[in-house]
Amino acid sequence: MSTTTTEALSATTLLRFATAGSVDDGKSTLVGRLLHDSKSVLADQLEAVERASASRGQDGPDLALLTDGLRAEREQGITIDVAYRYFATPRRRFILADTPGHVQYTRNMVTGASTAELTVILVDARNGVVEQTRRHAAIAALLRVPHVVLAVNKMDLVDYAESVFAAIAEEFTAYATELGIPEVTAIPISALAGDNVVEPSAHMDWYGGPTVLEHLETVPVSHDLAHCHARLPVQYVIRPQTAEHPDYRGYAGQIAAGSFRVGEEVTVLPSGRTSTISGIDLLGEPVDVAWTTQSVTLLLADDIDVSRGDLIVPTKDAPPTTQDVEATVCHVADQPLTVGHRVLLKHGTRTVKAIVKDIPSRLTLDDLSLHPHPGQLAANDIGRVKIRTAEPLPVDSYADSRRTGSFILIDPADGTTLTAGMVGESFAAPDPVKSASDDDGWDF
Repeated sequence: MSTTTTEALSATTLLRFATAGSVDDGKSTLVGRLLHDSKSVLADQLEAVERASASRGQDGPDLALLTDGLRAEREQGITIDVAYRYFATPRRRFILADTPGHVQYTRNMVTGASTAELTVILVDARNGVVEQTRRHAAIAALLRVPHVVLAVNKMDLVDYAESVFAAIAEEFTAYATELGIPEVTAIPISALAGDNVVEPSAHMDWYGGPTVLEHLETVPVSHDLAHCHARLPVQYVIRPQTAEHPDYRGYAGQIAAGSFRVGEEVTVLPSGRTSTISGIDLLGEPVDVAWTTQSVTLLLADDIDVSRGDLIVPTKDAPPTTQDVEATVCHVADQPLTVGHRVLLKHGTRTVKAIVKDIPSRLTLDDLSLHPHPGQLAANDIGRVKIRTAEPLPVDSYADSRRTGSFILIDPADGTTLTAGMVGESFAAPDPVKSASDDDGWDF
Protein backbone atom coordinates (compact mmCIF):
# COMPACT_ATOMS: atom_id res chain seq x y z
CA MET A 1 0.00 0.00 0.00
CA SER A 2 1.41 3.39 -0.98
CA THR A 3 2.10 6.21 1.48
CA THR A 4 -0.64 8.28 -0.14
CA THR A 5 -3.19 5.48 0.27
CA THR A 6 -2.15 4.91 3.89
CA GLU A 7 -2.56 8.59 4.68
CA ALA A 8 -5.96 8.65 2.99
CA LEU A 9 -7.20 5.67 4.98
CA SER A 10 -5.94 7.09 8.25
CA ALA A 11 -7.98 10.22 7.59
CA THR A 12 -11.23 8.32 6.94
CA THR A 13 -13.72 7.35 9.62
CA LEU A 14 -14.25 3.83 10.92
CA LEU A 15 -17.66 2.13 10.89
CA ARG A 16 -18.31 -1.06 12.82
CA PHE A 17 -21.36 -2.92 11.54
CA ALA A 18 -22.97 -6.33 11.83
CA THR A 19 -25.19 -8.43 9.60
CA ALA A 20 -28.11 -10.47 10.93
CA GLY A 21 -31.08 -12.38 9.56
CA SER A 22 -32.75 -15.76 9.33
CA VAL A 23 -31.13 -18.89 7.96
CA ASP A 24 -30.64 -18.78 4.17
CA ASP A 25 -31.54 -15.10 3.92
CA GLY A 26 -28.17 -14.54 2.25
CA LYS A 27 -26.06 -12.78 4.88
CA SER A 28 -22.77 -14.39 3.91
CA THR A 29 -23.54 -13.89 0.22
CA LEU A 30 -24.19 -10.19 0.86
CA VAL A 31 -20.90 -9.85 2.73
CA GLY A 32 -19.08 -11.71 -0.03
CA ARG A 33 -20.68 -9.47 -2.64
CA LEU A 34 -19.66 -6.37 -0.69
CA LEU A 35 -16.06 -7.57 -0.47
CA HIS A 36 -15.92 -8.74 -4.08
CA ASP A 37 -17.55 -5.74 -5.76
CA SER A 38 -15.65 -3.20 -3.64
CA LYS A 39 -12.38 -4.84 -4.76
CA SER A 40 -11.56 -5.91 -1.20
CA VAL A 41 -10.77 -9.56 -2.02
CA LEU A 42 -7.23 -10.73 -2.68
CA ALA A 43 -6.65 -12.71 -5.87
CA ASP A 44 -5.62 -15.89 -4.05
CA GLN A 45 -8.75 -15.70 -1.85
CA LEU A 46 -10.98 -15.44 -4.91
CA GLU A 47 -9.15 -18.32 -6.61
CA ALA A 48 -9.66 -20.52 -3.53
CA VAL A 49 -13.39 -19.71 -3.52
CA GLU A 50 -13.65 -20.47 -7.25
CA ARG A 51 -11.95 -23.84 -6.76
CA ALA A 52 -14.18 -24.72 -3.80
CA SER A 53 -17.30 -23.68 -5.74
CA ALA A 54 -16.26 -25.71 -8.81
CA SER A 55 -15.66 -28.79 -6.67
CA ARG A 56 -19.27 -28.48 -5.46
CA GLY A 57 -20.56 -28.33 -9.03
CA GLN A 58 -21.42 -24.62 -9.04
CA ASP A 59 -21.08 -22.62 -12.24
CA GLY A 60 -19.74 -19.44 -10.62
CA PRO A 61 -17.97 -18.53 -7.38
CA ASP A 62 -20.05 -18.88 -4.20
CA LEU A 63 -19.24 -15.56 -2.55
CA ALA A 64 -20.60 -16.78 0.79
CA LEU A 65 -17.42 -18.84 1.12
CA LEU A 66 -15.45 -15.62 1.58
CA THR A 67 -16.87 -15.37 5.11
CA ASP A 68 -17.85 -18.93 6.06
CA GLY A 69 -14.40 -20.12 7.10
CA LEU A 70 -15.22 -23.11 9.34
CA ARG A 71 -15.35 -26.51 7.65
CA ALA A 72 -18.77 -27.21 9.15
CA GLU A 73 -20.04 -23.89 7.80
CA ARG A 74 -18.90 -24.68 4.26
CA GLU A 75 -20.22 -28.24 4.35
CA GLN A 76 -23.65 -27.24 5.68
CA GLY A 77 -23.92 -23.89 3.91
CA ILE A 78 -24.66 -22.06 7.16
CA THR A 79 -22.89 -19.58 9.44
CA ILE A 80 -22.14 -20.95 12.92
CA ASP A 81 -19.83 -18.40 14.53
CA VAL A 82 -19.31 -14.66 14.12
CA ALA A 83 -16.99 -13.98 11.18
CA TYR A 84 -15.13 -10.68 11.32
CA ARG A 85 -13.89 -9.00 8.16
CA TYR A 86 -11.89 -5.82 7.69
CA PHE A 87 -12.04 -3.80 4.49
CA ALA A 88 -11.84 -0.23 3.29
CA THR A 89 -12.93 2.06 0.50
CA PRO A 90 -11.51 5.51 -0.25
CA ARG A 91 -14.35 7.00 1.83
CA ARG A 92 -14.37 4.84 4.98
CA ARG A 93 -12.82 1.90 6.83
CA PHE A 94 -15.03 -0.97 8.01
CA ILE A 95 -15.05 -3.74 10.62
CA LEU A 96 -17.83 -6.18 9.73
CA ALA A 97 -19.30 -8.93 11.91
CA ASP A 98 -21.24 -11.57 9.96
CA THR A 99 -23.48 -13.25 12.57
CA PRO A 100 -25.35 -16.60 12.43
CA GLY A 101 -29.05 -16.85 11.66
CA HIS A 102 -30.15 -19.87 13.69
CA VAL A 103 -32.15 -19.25 16.87
CA GLN A 104 -29.63 -21.27 18.92
CA TYR A 105 -26.90 -18.82 17.86
CA THR A 106 -28.72 -15.71 19.12
CA ARG A 107 -25.90 -15.22 21.63
CA ASN A 108 -23.44 -14.96 18.72
CA MET A 109 -25.52 -12.16 17.23
CA VAL A 110 -25.34 -10.33 20.57
CA THR A 111 -21.55 -10.70 20.52
CA GLY A 112 -21.23 -9.38 16.98
CA ALA A 113 -23.59 -6.44 17.41
CA SER A 114 -22.43 -5.35 20.88
CA THR A 115 -19.89 -2.89 19.46
CA ALA A 116 -21.66 -2.14 16.17
CA GLU A 117 -22.80 1.34 15.16
CA LEU A 118 -25.00 -0.13 12.42
CA THR A 119 -26.79 -3.44 11.89
CA VAL A 120 -27.86 -4.81 8.51
CA ILE A 121 -30.90 -7.07 9.00
CA LEU A 122 -31.65 -9.22 5.97
CA VAL A 123 -35.11 -10.41 4.99
CA ASP A 124 -35.95 -12.90 2.24
CA ALA A 125 -38.38 -11.06 -0.05
CA ARG A 126 -40.37 -14.28 -0.48
CA ASN A 127 -40.89 -14.79 3.27
CA GLY A 128 -41.12 -11.23 4.60
CA VAL A 129 -40.71 -10.37 8.28
CA VAL A 130 -40.46 -13.60 10.28
CA GLU A 131 -39.87 -14.47 13.93
CA GLN A 132 -36.07 -14.30 13.63
CA THR A 133 -36.34 -10.89 11.94
CA ARG A 134 -38.21 -9.55 14.94
CA ARG A 135 -35.74 -11.21 17.29
CA HIS A 136 -32.75 -9.55 15.62
CA ALA A 137 -34.51 -6.16 15.54
CA ALA A 138 -35.20 -6.47 19.26
CA ILE A 139 -31.57 -7.32 19.99
CA ALA A 140 -30.42 -4.31 17.95
CA ALA A 141 -32.74 -2.14 20.03
CA LEU A 142 -31.54 -3.65 23.31
CA LEU A 143 -27.92 -3.06 22.31
CA ARG A 144 -28.75 0.57 21.39
CA VAL A 145 -27.42 0.20 17.84
CA PRO A 146 -28.08 3.70 16.43
CA HIS A 147 -28.56 2.73 12.75
CA VAL A 148 -30.47 -0.23 11.27
CA VAL A 149 -30.56 -1.17 7.58
CA LEU A 150 -33.37 -3.44 6.37
CA ALA A 151 -31.96 -5.28 3.34
CA VAL A 152 -34.83 -6.97 1.50
CA ASN A 153 -32.86 -9.67 -0.30
CA LYS A 154 -33.64 -12.01 -3.21
CA MET A 155 -35.69 -9.39 -5.03
CA ASP A 156 -34.82 -11.23 -8.24
CA LEU A 157 -37.01 -14.13 -7.03
CA VAL A 158 -40.09 -11.88 -6.73
CA ASP A 159 -39.61 -10.21 -10.13
CA TYR A 160 -38.21 -7.07 -8.47
CA ALA A 161 -41.76 -6.10 -7.44
CA GLU A 162 -41.97 -2.73 -5.69
CA SER A 163 -45.17 -3.75 -3.87
CA VAL A 164 -43.41 -6.69 -2.19
CA PHE A 165 -40.59 -4.46 -0.97
CA ALA A 166 -42.95 -1.70 0.22
CA ALA A 167 -45.09 -4.11 2.27
CA ILE A 168 -42.06 -5.64 4.02
CA ALA A 169 -40.48 -2.24 4.69
CA GLU A 170 -43.72 -0.89 6.17
CA GLU A 171 -44.19 -3.89 8.49
CA PHE A 172 -40.59 -3.88 9.72
CA THR A 173 -40.47 -0.11 10.25
CA ALA A 174 -43.64 -0.23 12.35
CA TYR A 175 -42.14 -2.96 14.55
CA ALA A 176 -38.82 -1.10 14.84
CA THR A 177 -40.66 2.03 15.93
CA GLU A 178 -42.28 0.07 18.77
CA LEU A 179 -38.80 -0.99 19.87
CA GLY A 180 -37.51 2.57 19.87
CA ILE A 181 -34.99 2.06 17.06
CA PRO A 182 -34.12 5.63 16.03
CA GLU A 183 -33.44 5.05 12.32
CA VAL A 184 -34.33 2.42 9.71
CA THR A 185 -33.14 2.52 6.09
CA ALA A 186 -34.81 -0.03 3.79
CA ILE A 187 -32.95 -1.14 0.64
CA PRO A 188 -34.17 -3.72 -1.95
CA ILE A 189 -31.28 -5.95 -3.05
CA SER A 190 -30.21 -9.17 -4.67
CA ALA A 191 -26.95 -10.23 -3.07
CA LEU A 192 -26.53 -13.09 -5.55
CA ALA A 193 -26.96 -10.88 -8.62
CA GLY A 194 -25.36 -7.79 -7.09
CA ASP A 195 -28.42 -5.51 -7.34
CA ASN A 196 -28.10 -2.43 -5.09
CA VAL A 197 -25.24 -3.89 -3.07
CA VAL A 198 -22.34 -1.89 -4.50
CA GLU A 199 -23.76 -0.89 -7.88
CA PRO A 200 -27.30 0.45 -8.48
CA SER A 201 -29.74 -2.08 -9.90
CA ALA A 202 -30.88 -1.86 -13.51
CA HIS A 203 -34.00 -3.85 -12.57
CA MET A 204 -35.47 -1.54 -9.93
CA ASP A 205 -35.79 1.91 -11.46
CA TRP A 206 -38.60 2.59 -8.97
CA TYR A 207 -36.02 2.72 -6.16
CA GLY A 208 -34.13 5.98 -5.83
CA GLY A 209 -32.27 5.44 -2.58
CA PRO A 210 -28.64 4.49 -1.88
CA THR A 211 -26.97 1.13 -2.44
CA VAL A 212 -25.86 -0.78 0.64
CA LEU A 213 -22.23 0.31 0.25
CA GLU A 214 -23.17 3.92 -0.46
CA HIS A 215 -25.23 4.02 2.74
CA LEU A 216 -22.42 2.40 4.73
CA GLU A 217 -19.98 4.98 3.40
CA THR A 218 -22.17 7.99 4.17
CA VAL A 219 -24.16 7.15 7.31
CA PRO A 220 -23.13 9.60 10.05
CA VAL A 221 -21.17 8.08 12.91
CA SER A 222 -22.91 10.30 15.43
CA HIS A 223 -22.23 8.21 18.53
CA ASP A 224 -18.84 9.99 18.98
CA LEU A 225 -17.60 8.64 22.31
CA ALA A 226 -15.31 11.65 22.70
CA HIS A 227 -18.37 13.63 23.84
CA CYS A 228 -19.56 11.02 26.36
CA HIS A 229 -18.81 10.89 30.08
CA ALA A 230 -15.02 10.59 30.43
CA ARG A 231 -13.98 7.22 31.85
CA LEU A 232 -10.56 5.52 32.22
CA PRO A 233 -10.55 1.96 33.66
CA VAL A 234 -7.09 1.46 35.19
CA GLN A 235 -5.40 -1.55 33.67
CA TYR A 236 -1.89 -1.27 35.05
CA VAL A 237 0.10 0.85 37.52
CA ILE A 238 3.46 1.88 36.03
CA ARG A 239 6.24 2.51 38.54
CA PRO A 240 9.69 1.89 36.98
CA GLN A 241 11.71 3.09 40.04
CA THR A 242 14.77 3.72 37.90
CA ALA A 243 17.48 6.35 38.26
CA GLU A 244 15.90 8.25 35.38
CA HIS A 245 12.37 8.03 36.83
CA PRO A 246 12.76 7.56 40.61
CA ASP A 247 9.31 8.93 41.55
CA TYR A 248 7.29 8.09 38.42
CA ARG A 249 3.87 6.61 39.14
CA GLY A 250 1.42 6.41 36.27
CA TYR A 251 -1.97 4.79 35.78
CA ALA A 252 -2.30 3.14 32.38
CA GLY A 253 -5.40 2.09 30.47
CA GLN A 254 -7.52 2.67 27.40
CA ILE A 255 -9.92 5.60 27.64
CA ALA A 256 -13.38 4.04 27.41
CA ALA A 257 -15.19 7.30 26.65
CA GLY A 258 -14.76 11.05 26.72
CA SER A 259 -11.50 12.98 27.05
CA PHE A 260 -9.05 13.93 29.79
CA ARG A 261 -6.98 17.10 30.06
CA VAL A 262 -3.94 18.10 32.12
CA GLY A 263 -5.05 20.19 35.11
CA GLU A 264 -8.48 18.52 35.30
CA GLU A 265 -9.74 17.43 38.72
CA VAL A 266 -10.54 13.71 38.78
CA THR A 267 -11.97 11.18 41.19
CA VAL A 268 -10.82 7.58 41.60
CA LEU A 269 -13.69 5.13 42.07
CA PRO A 270 -14.85 3.26 44.04
CA SER A 271 -12.66 4.85 46.78
CA GLY A 272 -13.84 8.39 46.01
CA ARG A 273 -10.38 9.94 46.43
CA THR A 274 -9.73 13.07 44.34
CA SER A 275 -6.68 14.56 42.69
CA THR A 276 -5.62 16.58 39.65
CA ILE A 277 -4.12 15.29 36.40
CA SER A 278 -0.52 16.52 36.40
CA GLY A 279 0.48 14.83 33.16
CA ILE A 280 -0.66 12.55 30.33
CA ASP A 281 1.73 10.25 28.48
CA LEU A 282 0.73 8.96 25.03
CA LEU A 283 3.11 6.61 23.22
CA GLY A 284 5.91 7.77 25.48
CA GLU A 285 5.35 11.46 24.80
CA PRO A 286 3.60 14.03 27.03
CA VAL A 287 0.34 15.50 25.71
CA ASP A 288 -2.14 18.02 27.08
CA VAL A 289 -5.30 16.15 26.17
CA ALA A 290 -6.29 12.56 25.32
CA TRP A 291 -9.59 11.09 24.18
CA THR A 292 -11.55 7.90 23.76
CA THR A 293 -9.89 4.67 22.51
CA GLN A 294 -6.40 6.09 23.10
CA SER A 295 -4.20 4.04 25.42
CA VAL A 296 -2.59 6.49 27.82
CA THR A 297 -0.89 6.86 31.19
CA LEU A 298 -2.30 9.44 33.59
CA LEU A 299 -0.09 11.06 36.24
CA LEU A 300 -1.80 12.53 39.31
CA ALA A 301 -0.65 15.42 41.47
CA ASP A 302 -1.35 13.54 44.72
CA ASP A 303 0.07 10.23 45.90
CA ILE A 304 -3.18 8.33 46.38
CA ASP A 305 -3.98 4.62 46.31
CA VAL A 306 -4.94 3.60 42.77
CA SER A 307 -4.82 0.03 41.48
CA ARG A 308 -6.00 -2.13 38.59
CA GLY A 309 -9.78 -2.18 38.39
CA ASP A 310 -10.26 1.38 39.62
CA LEU A 311 -12.06 3.91 37.42
CA ILE A 312 -10.72 7.44 36.93
CA VAL A 313 -13.45 9.98 36.09
CA PRO A 314 -13.86 13.78 36.11
CA THR A 315 -14.94 14.86 39.58
CA LYS A 316 -17.78 16.96 38.16
CA ASP A 317 -19.11 13.98 36.16
CA ALA A 318 -18.65 10.96 38.43
CA PRO A 319 -21.12 8.05 38.19
CA PRO A 320 -22.75 6.71 41.37
CA THR A 321 -21.31 3.60 43.00
CA THR A 322 -23.62 0.78 43.97
CA GLN A 323 -23.70 -2.82 45.10
CA ASP A 324 -27.14 -3.41 43.58
CA VAL A 325 -27.05 -3.70 39.79
CA GLU A 326 -30.24 -4.05 37.77
CA ALA A 327 -29.76 -4.92 34.13
CA THR A 328 -31.01 -6.52 30.96
CA VAL A 329 -28.92 -9.57 30.15
CA CYS A 330 -28.44 -12.13 27.40
CA HIS A 331 -27.48 -15.52 28.79
CA VAL A 332 -24.81 -17.10 26.58
CA ALA A 333 -23.82 -20.26 28.49
CA ASP A 334 -25.38 -23.69 28.05
CA GLN A 335 -25.95 -24.05 31.80
CA PRO A 336 -28.87 -21.90 33.01
CA LEU A 337 -28.53 -18.76 35.12
CA THR A 338 -30.61 -19.19 38.28
CA VAL A 339 -31.68 -17.11 41.28
CA GLY A 340 -28.99 -17.55 43.92
CA HIS A 341 -26.28 -18.22 41.30
CA ARG A 342 -22.84 -17.21 42.64
CA VAL A 343 -20.82 -15.51 39.92
CA LEU A 344 -17.98 -13.12 39.21
CA LEU A 345 -18.99 -9.80 37.66
CA LYS A 346 -16.43 -8.17 35.33
CA HIS A 347 -17.00 -4.46 34.71
CA GLY A 348 -14.24 -2.74 32.77
CA THR A 349 -10.98 -3.91 34.35
CA ARG A 350 -12.58 -4.73 37.73
CA THR A 351 -13.84 -8.20 38.71
CA VAL A 352 -15.85 -8.73 41.90
CA LYS A 353 -17.86 -11.51 43.54
CA ALA A 354 -21.60 -11.26 43.04
CA ILE A 355 -24.83 -13.18 43.46
CA VAL A 356 -27.97 -13.24 41.34
CA LYS A 357 -30.63 -12.03 43.78
CA ASP A 358 -33.62 -12.09 41.41
CA ILE A 359 -34.67 -12.66 37.81
CA PRO A 360 -37.78 -10.45 37.56
CA SER A 361 -38.68 -11.36 33.99
CA ARG A 362 -37.73 -13.10 30.78
CA LEU A 363 -38.38 -11.31 27.50
CA THR A 364 -40.30 -13.03 24.71
CA LEU A 365 -38.79 -11.42 21.64
CA ASP A 366 -41.55 -12.54 19.29
CA ASP A 367 -44.13 -10.14 20.74
CA LEU A 368 -42.07 -8.29 23.41
CA SER A 369 -44.16 -9.78 26.20
CA LEU A 370 -42.66 -10.45 29.64
CA HIS A 371 -42.71 -13.81 31.41
CA PRO A 372 -42.60 -12.81 35.10
CA HIS A 373 -40.17 -14.43 37.56
CA PRO A 374 -39.04 -17.37 35.40
CA GLY A 375 -36.54 -18.47 38.07
CA GLN A 376 -33.81 -19.02 35.50
CA LEU A 377 -32.52 -17.97 32.08
CA ALA A 378 -31.50 -20.64 29.58
CA ALA A 379 -28.99 -20.26 26.74
CA ASN A 380 -29.94 -17.39 24.37
CA ASP A 381 -32.61 -16.09 26.78
CA ILE A 382 -32.86 -12.34 27.37
CA GLY A 383 -34.25 -11.09 30.64
CA ARG A 384 -33.99 -8.74 33.59
CA VAL A 385 -31.79 -9.53 36.59
CA LYS A 386 -30.92 -7.99 39.92
CA ILE A 387 -27.38 -8.62 41.10
CA ARG A 388 -25.75 -7.89 44.45
CA THR A 389 -21.97 -7.33 44.34
CA ALA A 390 -19.45 -7.85 47.14
CA GLU A 391 -17.91 -4.41 46.50
CA PRO A 392 -19.34 -1.12 45.22
CA LEU A 393 -19.11 -0.60 41.45
CA PRO A 394 -19.18 2.69 39.52
CA VAL A 395 -21.60 1.83 36.71
CA ASP A 396 -23.21 4.00 34.05
CA SER A 397 -26.53 3.32 32.42
CA TYR A 398 -26.06 1.39 29.17
CA ALA A 399 -28.25 4.02 27.49
CA ASP A 400 -25.59 6.62 28.38
CA SER A 401 -22.48 4.54 27.70
CA ARG A 402 -22.26 1.20 25.94
CA ARG A 403 -18.69 0.78 27.24
CA THR A 404 -19.07 1.48 30.97
CA GLY A 405 -22.72 0.46 31.14
CA SER A 406 -21.98 -3.15 30.20
CA PHE A 407 -20.57 -6.13 32.08
CA ILE A 408 -20.21 -9.90 31.90
CA LEU A 409 -20.94 -12.60 34.46
CA ILE A 410 -18.29 -15.31 34.82
CA ASP A 411 -18.42 -18.79 36.31
CA PRO A 412 -16.00 -18.67 39.29
CA ALA A 413 -15.33 -22.40 38.96
CA ASP A 414 -13.87 -22.49 35.45
CA GLY A 415 -13.79 -18.88 34.19
CA THR A 416 -16.32 -19.33 31.36
CA THR A 417 -18.53 -16.43 30.36
CA LEU A 418 -22.12 -16.93 31.46
CA THR A 419 -24.01 -13.76 30.67
CA ALA A 420 -23.64 -10.38 28.94
CA GLY A 421 -25.36 -7.52 30.76
CA MET A 422 -26.56 -3.98 30.03
CA VAL A 423 -27.13 -1.78 33.09
CA GLY A 424 -30.40 0.10 33.52
CA GLU A 425 -33.69 0.06 31.67
CA SER A 426 -34.31 -1.72 28.39
CA PHE A 427 -37.13 -0.92 25.98
CA ALA A 428 -39.25 -3.44 27.92
CA ALA A 429 -40.10 -2.20 31.44
CA PRO A 430 -39.18 -4.83 34.02
CA ASP A 431 -41.50 -6.10 36.70
CA PRO A 432 -40.90 -4.79 40.24
CA VAL A 433 -38.02 -6.64 41.85
CA LYS A 434 -39.12 -8.78 44.77
CA SER A 435 -37.42 -8.75 48.15
CA ALA A 436 -34.26 -10.84 48.09
CA SER A 437 -33.86 -13.75 50.46
CA ASP A 438 -30.74 -14.37 52.50
CA ASP A 439 -28.00 -16.49 50.97
CA ASP A 440 -25.51 -18.08 53.35
CA GLY A 441 -21.97 -16.88 52.79
CA TRP A 442 -22.87 -14.55 49.91
CA ASP A 443 -25.02 -11.93 51.66
CA PHE A 444 -23.24 -8.66 50.90
